[in-house]
Amino acid sequence: MSRRSSGLIGVWAEAQRQQQRQREAQNRAWAQGQREQERQQRAQQRDMARLHREQQAAYRQRREADARELTEELEARVGALTGLLASGCRAAAFRTASLTRAEEIEPFAPGQLASPLPMPDVNRYPAQGGWTASRRAQGQQEAQARYQHDLRAAQAAEAQRLQQLATYRRQYDDWAGARRAEIRRHNAGVAEMAAALRSGEPDTVVEYFSAALYASTAWPEGLPRQVKAAFDPAGRQLVLNWELPGYDVVPEVKSVRYLPSADQDKESPRPATQRRNLYRDVLAQCVLLVLRDLFAADEFGTLESVALNGFVDDVDPATGQQAQIFLSTVMVARRDFNGLNLEQVSAVDCLVGAVRGQLSARPDQRVAVRPGRIPEDVGAGVVSHGGGGEPDLLEMDPVEFEGLVAELFRARGMQAVTTQRSNDGGVDVEALDPDPISGGKIIVQVKRYRSTVPPSAVRDLYGTVQGAGANKGVLVTTSGFGPGSYTFANGKPLTLVSGTELVDLLGRYGLRGRLGASAVPAQRTSADATAATTDDYNVLGMSWSGGVALDVCALVCRGGRVLSDDHFVFFNNTRTPDGSVSAVPGSAGDKAAIRVSFEGLPERADRLVLVAAVDPEVNPDADLTGFTDAGIRLRDARGTELDRLDVSDGRAGETALVLGSFRRRGNGDWEFVIGGKGYPGGLEALVQEYGIEVG
Repeated sequence: MSRRSSGLIGVWAEAQRQQQRQREAQNRAWAQGQREQERQQRAQQRDMARLHREQQAAYRQRREADARELTEELEARVGALTGLLASGCRAAAFRTASLTRAEEIEPFAPGQLASPLPMPDVNRYPAQGGWTASRRAQGQQEAQARYQHDLRAAQAAEAQRLQQLATYRRQYDDWAGARRAEIRRHNAGVAEMAAALRSGEPDTVVEYFSAALYASTAWPEGLPRQVKAAFDPAGRQLVLNWELPGYDVVPEVKSVRYLPSADQDKESPRPATQRRNLYRDVLAQCVLLVLRDLFAADEFGTLESVALNGFVDDVDPATGQQAQIFLSTVMVARRDFNGLNLEQVSAVDCLVGAVRGQLSARPDQRVAVRPGRIPEDVGAGVVSHGGGGEPDLLEMDPVEFEGLVAELFRARGMQAVTTQRSNDGGVDVEALDPDPISGGKIIVQVKRYRSTVPPSAVRDLYGTVQGAGANKGVLVTTSGFGPGSYTFANGKPLTLVSGTELVDLLGRYGLRGRLGASAVPAQRTSADATAATTDDYNVLGMSWSGGVALDVCALVCRGGRVLSDDHFVFFNNTRTPDGSVSAVPGSAGDKAAIRVSFEGLPERADRLVLVAAVDPEVNPDADLTGFTDAGIRLRDARGTELDRLDVSDGRAGETALVLGSFRRRGNGDWEFVIGGKGYPGGLEALVQEYGIEVG
C-alpha cells in the first residue's frame, strides 16, 4: 500500500533545480564575458599593430624627408659654388658715392606740444540764478568768476606749452645742426678720398679697393676675405694677395639616403675626380671674381693692371708648418679683362688661357705655384686686412670692422647684416634677436674711434632707434664712453660697448681682435698702485628701508663742479683714475658701498658728493617715496664702524637725491654735510647740474 508524499521532497527538488539554473546562467554569463574580453583584447591588439605600422611609416617618411633635405642642401651648396662667378657678376659695383650719407634729418615732431590747448567757452558757464533779481545777479557773478578762473588756468597751461615747445625746438635745432654738420664732414671726407683716389695716392688706393672687396655682395657667406695689398703708382698696378677657400668648401658627401633596415642614414661620397675638378673651378671663379670687383669699382680709371695671387692658409705639406700656400697667380691689364664675358666663360679655361694666369694642377693636395709680383715687391705701403693673428681693431678697414661686429652678433645666435653704405641713416649693422620675449630688431652703430665717443653720438643713436621702430640700439666703439653717455643711456633701450668690452666679447665667441700694437693690458700708474694697496681708507656703507632699487654714486668735485667725467664713480665707471674713490659691494647689511681714501683725493678737490638714483631698468615707474630710514655707516679699513650719518628721506615724484657731501675744511679735515636736494629728472638731471654733459 503506497504512501502519499508530504510535499517536502518536491519543494527541496524544486529548490535544487532553481539553484542549478542560476549556476548555469552565471556560467553562461561568465563565459560570454570572457569571450567579449577576448574579442576586445584582439581588437586592441589589432589597433596597436595598425598604429605601430602607421608610426613606423610616419617615422620612415620623416627620416626619408630629412635625408632628402640634406641632399638638397648639398646640391644647393654645390650649385652656389658652380654659379659663383655668374651670380657675382650681377652684383652692383662698389662706388665712392655709396660711402656718402644722405643729408636727411628727422623732421621736428613735437607731438602733443604742437596742439594749442583749448580755451574755456564762456557760453558753457550758465548762471545758477534764482527767482529774485539779486539772486540772478549773484549767479551771474559766480559763473563769471568760474569762467575767469578756468580761463587763467588754461592760459597759464598754454603759456607753459609754448615755453616747452620753444625749448624743444631749440634742442631739436641744436641736434639737427650737429647731425647735419657731422654728415657734411663725413661727405667732405669722402670727397677728399675721391680726390686722392683720382690722383693715385697709394694709401687711399689700397684702402678704397680693400673696402670694395669687403663690401662686395658677390661673395656668399663663409668664404674667406683676407687681403694684403700695395699700389705701384708708377705702373698704376694694384698688387695683392687674396685668401682662397680651402678644399673643404666642396662637400665631400654627394647625397644622403635613409636605410630602413639599419635605421640610419647612408652618405654617398662625391667622386674624388668630381670634387677635385669642382674645387679647381671654384678657385678659378674666385680669382676672376676678385678681378671683376676691382675693375668694376675703378670708376676713376686708377688701375692700369692688377697682379693677384691667391693663397690658402693651411699646412704646407713640405714643412708641416702653417703657411700661406699660393695656388694661383695672374697679372692682367684692364683692356684685356674688360673684353671678357665672365657670365659665360669656363672659369679654369679663362684664367689659364684668356688672361694667361697660373692655377695649381692639384690644389686639393696644396701643390703650390710660384707667385708673380707680391705686395712686398712694391716697397712701403703694404696694407693687410683680415687673418694673420689678432687684427688691430684700430687699424682695421671700416667695412671689415663693421663685418666683424656683424659676425659677433651672428656668433651670439642672432641674424645680422651690414647695411648698404648709402642712405643707411647712421645704421651700420641691423640685427634680429629671435628670442620671443626679449628679442626683436636691433640697430647697431660702429665707431672706430681713438678718443672718447661724445654723448651726442649716443643721443643720435637713440633718435635712430626711435625712428626705425627698433627694440634696441647698440653702439660699439674701439675707444670708450664718458659718464654723460652712460647716464643718458641709463633706462633707455641702449647698450654701449667699449673697446675693451668688445675685445673680451670677440675672444669669448671665438673671434679675433686687439686694440693697438700690444694686447698686454696697460700698467697702472703709481697713484693707482698706492690707492689699491694702502690701508688708509674708509668705507661708506649705504642702507635704507623699502624695496626700491637704487644706484649709489659719488662725484669728486671742486665747488659744485665735478673735476672730470672720470671723477664720476657710478655703475659704468667704478673707480676714479687715481683709485682714491671706488664702488665696492655692500657688506654687513649695506645695500651699496663707496670706498674712499680721503688722503688720496686730488689736492684740487674740496668735496666728495654722494647721490642716489632710482634704477630705471629695475623699477621704471618708481620714485623715491620708498627711500626711508636711510643712513651711511662710516667704517675704517678693518670694518670697524666709526660713525653713522643720517641722510634725508626720498620724496614722491623725485627719482634722484643728493645724500650729502664730505667737505674739506681749512685744516685739511673732512666734515659731512647732509644733502636733500631731489631731482624729478633722475640721475641725468642731477649730474648735469654738476657739469657732466649728457646726450
